[in-house]
Amino acid sequence: MTATTNAWETSQKILVILAHPDDPEFFCGGTLAQWAREGHSITYLILTNGNKGFNPATQADMTHEKLVPIRKVEQAQAAKIIGANPPLFLDLEDGLLIPDIHLRRIIVREIRRHKPDILVTCDPQNLFALYGINHPDHRACGQVVLDAVFPAAGSPVFFPELLDEGFEPHMPKEVWCSLTNQPNETIDITETWNIKLQAILQHKSQVQDVDKLIERMKARRTEDSTEENPRYEEKFRLVKYS
Repeated sequence: MTATTNAWETSQKILVILAHPDDPEFFCGGTLAQWAREGHSITYLILTNGNKGFNPATQADMTHEKLVPIRKVEQAQAAKIIGANPPLFLDLEDGLLIPDIHLRRIIVREIRRHKPDILVTCDPQNLFALYGINHPDHRACGQVVLDAVFPAAGSPVFFPELLDEGFEPHMPKEVWCSLTNQPNETIDITETWNIKLQAILQHKSQVQDVDKLIERMKARRTEDSTEENPRYEEKFRLVKYS
């Protein structure tokens, strides 16, 4: 099924939890831009600081410490183009995400803090991506978020210490898993494709060749479209709880 948009009757609070700066734009930027233009409130929670996103062989003057503030600025600029709120960061180290009980508690806390109607993350079962092996942080992020959603986020018997902190149980109505090979929801993002692309291009530290990136992104048009009249989609595994 392909949809131009998801027909929510009222404005939704959307929380996007992904691993790295630039993941929201690459994974689901067209959909997020569409939702923002429909009046929904979108907040990013980025789990890592992205400090390993460089190649010492071609970026000899870059360091882990220098890269972190650069990536945060880039993510803020990209989120603004998408129409999202200023991004939030957990500042965990890039490349070392583990979906353990400690991180699960943190994610449950954030879900209860923000109380999203709609939660967006990525599919932890996707071992392979277009570029080869899917980053382990992507898979770890999706795993810990789904584990936090069910059964913990909406139940007072899980992490009762969070009740003492003032975080009451909360259950999102829907969870949208991007970067999936098991889609059951497809969004036509042709109208917001250029917004997605412009947002991606804000991540200058990650884009070594702009022309090649644009060419690669344009090649992702649907098979039933043409270069002259391209159509683009983003696919999700959607789980509804109400």
